[in-house]
Amino acid sequence: MKNFKLALRSIGYGVLIGLSWFSSLAMAQDWPSKPIKFIVPVPAGTGPDVDIRQIGKNLSLILGQSIVIENRPGAAARIGVEAAIRSAPDGYTFLVGTPSLTTMQALYPKLGFDPKKDLVPVSLASITNYTLSVNAQVPAKTLPEYVKLAKTDPKYASIGTLGMGAINHLAAAWFSNLVGLDANYIHYSTTSPFTDLASGQIPVVFDAMLPVMGQVKAGRVRTLAISGKTRHPLLPDVPTFAEAGLPTFDPLVWIGILAPAGTSGAIVNKMSAAVSQVAKMPETVAARRDVGSESIGSSPEEFAAFLEGERSKWSAVIKKNNIMVE
Repeated sequence: MKNFKLALRSIGYGVLIGLSWFSSLAMAQDWPSKPIKFIVPVPAGTGPDVDIRQIGKNLSLILGQSIVIENRPGAAARIGVEAAIRSAPDGYTFLVGTPSLTTMQALYPKLGFDPKKDLVPVSLASITNYTLSVNAQVPAKTLPEYVKLAKTDPKYASIGTLGMGAINHLAAAWFSNLVGLDANYIHYSTTSPFTDLASGQIPVVFDAMLPVMGQVKAGRVRTLAISGKTRHPLLPDVPTFAEAGLPTFDPLVWIGILAPAGTSGAIVNKMSAAVSQVAKMPETVAARRDVGSESIGSSPEEFAAFLEGERSKWSAVIKKNNIMVE
């Protein structure tokens, strides 16, 4: 009798699991039946916002529903991330993730949520090359020359950032650790360092290609090295950090799509496939290339592995440099 009851219980559990699976499948087949919202944790007009709006146009055509962009900037992306986490996991709200998603937990001891547990990776959308760029008047034409100069003359060791704990601050700290540079970080929390870089008020900035490209073309800024495995077609004469002697230094900027925890796996896979389809479109590839990026598209599992690598990388930098933001 006992074995009979256990068997019935097992059958009951099996039925429940089966019903849950069929319910999830049916939901995915009907999805999407209304507009889909993407929460962007940065201001309109910035890189991630521009990227997702371009991607969203084609996603809308593939999925047959409007893509609504909701900018929720503030608190170093924490406002937008928390808004996504608190959204219903019904497949109609997604987050546009940025590098801060992999640093905030190490930077903020009182964060109040866990991005790794509270969000589900959907797809990596694009990766952008990072640069080390100096004012054109800095007497260094190569990365080794700059390192030597900054070590001998402290005024060249002043590095502009977008704020304490910003990804370019962390990149600069990582670089300084590798080359043994005693850097002085100048944090621009409410203004941009690029105007001061172009005018010579600060000698060097780490950042993505797009913010510095205009000044490079104008001859006011010189890029000494770039991240990535190969040189970029927009800057064919600029070596990679590996070519310049730093093979382990490879900071990246990226955007990816995530969903609130509990979102149906079938819906996550369907959105992932759609993002990957858009990423492979020639117009998407060209648009990303023109701003120094690479169009990616990935499975949820591949994106999860990428995020884990980024968390590990930046957490080590944060810990080594004792960087903490209240």
